[in-house]
Amino acid sequence: MSIITGTAIGKSFGAFDVFTELNFSIARGDKIALVGPNGCGKTTLLKVIAGEDEPSAGALNLARGTTVGYLAQTAEESNEHTVWQEMVSAFSAVNALAAQMRQLEQDMLDPARSEQALEKYGAVEHQFEMQGGYEIDTRIRRVLGGLNFSDEDHERPLSHLSGGQRVRAALAKLLLLSPDVLMLDEPTNHLDTGGVEWLEAYLQDWDGTLVVVSHDRYFLDEVCDRVWEMGGNIGGRPNRLETYRGGYTDYAMQRAERRERQLKEYEQQQEVIGKESEYIRRNIAGQNVLQAKGRLKRLNRMERLEKPIEARAMSLRLNSGQRSGNIVLETHNLLIGYAGARDDASDDDADAQTTLFRCPNLQLLRTERAALIGPNGTGKTTFLKTICGTLDALEGSVRIGANVQIGYFAQAHEGLNLEHTVLEELMSARDDMLVSQARNMLGRFLFSGDDAFKKVGMLSGGERGRVALAKLTLQGANFLLLDEPTNHLDIPSQEILTEALNNFDGTLLLVSHDRYLIAALATQIWSLERTGRDQTRMSLFRGTYDAWIEEKLEAARVKEKQQKEQLQKARAQVRSQDPGAGAARKVEREMQNRLAQTEQRIAALEDKLNELNQQIQQAGGDYAQVRDLSLEYQQTEHALAEAWTELEKIG
Repeated sequence: MSIITGTAIGKSFGAFDVFTELNFSIARGDKIALVGPNGCGKTTLLKVIAGEDEPSAGALNLARGTTVGYLAQTAEESNEHTVWQEMVSAFSAVNALAAQMRQLEQDMLDPARSEQALEKYGAVEHQFEMQGGYEIDTRIRRVLGGLNFSDEDHERPLSHLSGGQRVRAALAKLLLLSPDVLMLDEPTNHLDTGGVEWLEAYLQDWDGTLVVVSHDRYFLDEVCDRVWEMGGNIGGRPNRLETYRGGYTDYAMQRAERRERQLKEYEQQQEVIGKESEYIRRNIAGQNVLQAKGRLKRLNRMERLEKPIEARAMSLRLNSGQRSGNIVLETHNLLIGYAGARDDASDDDADAQTTLFRCPNLQLLRTERAALIGPNGTGKTTFLKTICGTLDALEGSVRIGANVQIGYFAQAHEGLNLEHTVLEELMSARDDMLVSQARNMLGRFLFSGDDAFKKVGMLSGGERGRVALAKLTLQGANFLLLDEPTNHLDIPSQEILTEALNNFDGTLLLVSHDRYLIAALATQIWSLERTGRDQTRMSLFRGTYDAWIEEKLEAARVKEKQQKEQLQKARAQVRSQDPGAGAARKVEREMQNRLAQTEQRIAALEDKLNELNQQIQQAGGDYAQVRDLSLEYQQTEHALAEAWTELEKIG
């Protein structure tokens, strides 16, 4: 059953039509991804459906009583609420019941009103309980924790938060409001990998309706079961809306098949039109004039198919140049870090250095593709810089194989000269490049006309990324070190980069939070995780990203099963005690109390570990904070191990 329908919906700004004649329906429980190139009107359509903007034409109908929540890409103006107060405000109906209960409690102190207040109190409390009033604090902590808010953040005023934090707070409140329909515009932009995974799990379990715009293809695969594609505004034709079933990967395959079928049908019709036109031309003045005129009428009435035209897209080819030796990279006893005093080092300690992690001995062979993943601040970029030689290793050695030519794509694009024009920057990559050749190449990377003369410093993040990729194609490198290559790229550009890297016949070492890219490319996973104070561990997995995830899930299932078995064993031991005598009953009660307290302590310590892990990820490069949090994490882990040991001994 449809809860939202749009009929001939259009939106215009002046004489410019963003889209026209859009027809769609949204059923209860749909999870819809809205995709398309930048500037095609996705955000505008979201706003129209959410009621944030009025359509210029057509009719939008919502089923009676349907509630809609909208998350914008950028933070709106904040109020003076703290984060916690803002979350509590999502439960207005329950808050009203709580206020009514407090008033009735006061009335019960007055003998003249106590009896009547007591009669009302039971019904109000029952309603409060049925609406989850006693679970509000738990729900708020769960959502804020999942979206990377620490306990300290709970009491911070919204006005003191950064723009990204305010967007996350708005998302948290929307999830707590739980409207019938969620309209989310780039909800993963300000979340780390852990936060994105938590949001995925939340939305998968949520039984409401979702329409989401996102450049995170893996997220769309995990969350969505339908895709709406907004086509490009090509040749003066306003954007269209095409629908597909399944997640993003299903959509990409169906779209390719649909485009191929449409092109074939167009070509077949053009062939028919050509033959009919030729017959009419030859016979319109001859003895078959009546037949020619009849064919002309039919030809004029024929509904002409439009030639499928893809939106203008980046063209990227990566050539590896000469073939490298079989062994591309080897490390031995490698210690990653950088010179420079720690925050707690003495001023006299001139030799102080920051240690990040020690690598197991690595070997990367020709054509292999390794993905280095882990939380922010663990040293992934430092590792890449050590491999390519711009930073020295603290200990150990890096050996680059024979005939290996390294190409490095920096996350912050620091290799670009901001004072150069785009044309000058590209030509700086090759001394023998002619201006005409450079202009042609820039056209392949969507820099046409006067775009070539823009200063690099004036470009957006996505445009700088395209310049860096254009320079990379000129290097002929056979070993690519890529640091977040899909940052700031829209989905069509991400797809083209993924395909180019998949066809690259050299070797890849990739740092990325783009799980779709990792899943498509990686043949082995090098993962970093924090294990305690000043300690990060690198582990190696030879296999795909999906296989690595499955191994992690299986390990978690085994651990959960072991913990449940330990709890059942402890309870069985308690039940096996003889409750016959009074002393025995007392012992049984004491053991039951001790068991309950230990279980509560275990749950609290596990929650604390999750919170500390989120705080460590948020700390980023703040070494002093990371150090203190890691020490607290290690102490909490030790306390948790002791609690489990105590639980096993009970009885």
